[in-house]
Amino acid sequence: MARALPVLLSAVAPTQFPDPRQADREGLLAVGGDLSPTRLRAAYRAGIFPWFGDDMPPLWWSPDPRAVITAESLHVARRLQRTLASGGFTTSQDRAFAAVMRACGENRDDGTWITEAMLAGYGELHRLGEAHSVEVWQGEDLVGGIYGVHVGGVFAAESMFHRVTDASKVALVTLARRLFSLGIELIEVQFVTPHLARMGAFEIPRSAYLGRLCALRDQTIEIGSARPPESAT
Repeated sequence: MARALPVLLSAVAPTQFPDPRQADREGLLAVGGDLSPTRLRAAYRAGIFPWFGDDMPPLWWSPDPRAVITAESLHVARRLQRTLASGGFTTSQDRAFAAVMRACGENRDDGTWITEAMLAGYGELHRLGEAHSVEVWQGEDLVGGIYGVHVGGVFAAESMFHRVTDASKVALVTLARRLFSLGIELIEVQFVTPHLARMGAFEIPRSAYLGRLCALRDQTIEIGSARPPESAT
């Protein structure tokens, strides 16, 4: 008999998830559990991520298809390349992880889904060296950024923001170039938007993503921890 979806998880139960290929048509797989590093780690290793609002239990998703960026697909338009070369921005890694997360939840048309529980859960994963951010600065002002979770040869980018034109694009390009230079093969961005499509994101079937993830998740690649500000170039 097929399991009823979504599957109900207990906060005290083992952190195993159902097969992500069993997710419903919207990609919802499970409800409940917690956002401990152990459960978050298990989720991302299985191609699952949490997405829910305030006053809701954790909702766990594995949509089909999935959106990814590769070193070959990454596209930097000429105008953006000029912006990167202009010196108008500086970037850093892991200098303001919590601030980037909070900013990603500001002024969203679909409401703030980065809850205090998420801030705490991903903050702990960041402390353990498994979640990272890239910050974009103008002087001392944080004007853009991106954050996500590192799983072997895959980086699952969660969200990005901008407060000035092009700052989120600078964050994504800076992150992607660094990750690809270190040997990361795949950046997963969940869904293709027009903005991400222009930068090289494309869809692959969930089954293909899960296959790539399974092949890459046990690779040993050191991303590093906090770094001082550097030129956006």
